[in-house]
Amino acid sequence: MSSALPGNRDLPASQYDLSTYWGRVKHSAGISDPRTLLTSPTGLDHAKKLVTLYKQGEIKEMTPELWTAKKIVDSTLHPDTGKPVFLPFRMSCFVISNLVVTAGMLTPGLGTAGILGWQITNQSLNVAINNANANKSTALSTSTLIQSYFMAVGASCTVALGLNALVPRLKRLSPAAKITLGRLVPFAAVASAGALNVFLMRGEEIRQGIDVFPVLSEEEKRKVEDGSLEIKSLGKSKSAAKLAVGETALSRVLNATPIMVLPPLVLVRLQRTNWLKQRPRMVMPLNVGLIFATSIFALPLALGAFPQRQAVSAKTLEPEFWERAGKDGMVEFNRGI
Repeated sequence: MSSALPGNRDLPASQYDLSTYWGRVKHSAGISDPRTLLTSPTGLDHAKKLVTLYKQGEIKEMTPELWTAKKIVDSTLHPDTGKPVFLPFRMSCFVISNLVVTAGMLTPGLGTAGILGWQITNQSLNVAINNANANKSTALSTSTLIQSYFMAVGASCTVALGLNALVPRLKRLSPAAKITLGRLVPFAAVASAGALNVFLMRGEEIRQGIDVFPVLSEEEKRKVEDGSLEIKSLGKSKSAAKLAVGETALSRVLNATPIMVLPPLVLVRLQRTNWLKQRPRMVMPLNVGLIFATSIFALPLALGAFPQRQAVSAKTLEPEFWERAGKDGMVEFNRGI
């Protein structure tokens, strides 16, 4: 993100009001815009140069070109490291990376091998995305990464296979209801394992804490811009880490809900029509199309649920931060996405 580039002058956080849900949704739509993936290395360097010139005071006002540069930088660079996130694991590639996997999990009539294969593939992708976009102020060891991966895969496969075996045994349900519930089994597996995946992959943050910073007054911001004041971390907070990881896990569930629920329910209804019965080869294209259309809208709605750069009262954190907070007793931290 732009905060990782050199310069003391901060860019406006967004073109939109991030204190409101719809403002964050519009901002998230920019960060997750797949068109930013088409930016060449030269284009990224140009965007970074423009943002740096603004932060160093050589560009005085925000312009449409500078807003575009900020969008490219924010969707490409990690806010803690300043390095590009590996392309398949960026939020701007989230819909594309998950499309094939989600379509595979929602394929009607999967056997045990198919369920296991797609759940393992999905959790592998989740591990990569969660690790690439996590708060990097606390390092995650390789052994912890491997352990978390196998626990997440085990959880998702257990839920998927368990529910898949349970649904046919529900004798009081009609055949149509059993079909509908069967189509929702992947959602239960993805939602539960997805949330667990976030906690496992970012468990080190909860155990060690993440960096928190004081919220600056307008006068302090001016001092930072002219170089007379340097802002350093107040320390690591476990309470902030629990909030950050918990909100990220919830946003994953919010994102999975419409994607894993709406397409299979719509497809069940469409499969009852004569048109689709006569064209069984259209089931897969329709499934993929429904997933893609739902994903495009669902991701910004889920990402906008919570601010990425979050400000909270220092009183909600450990006592060591109570007397060291910034403006109005507030501190802030990077939640991760």
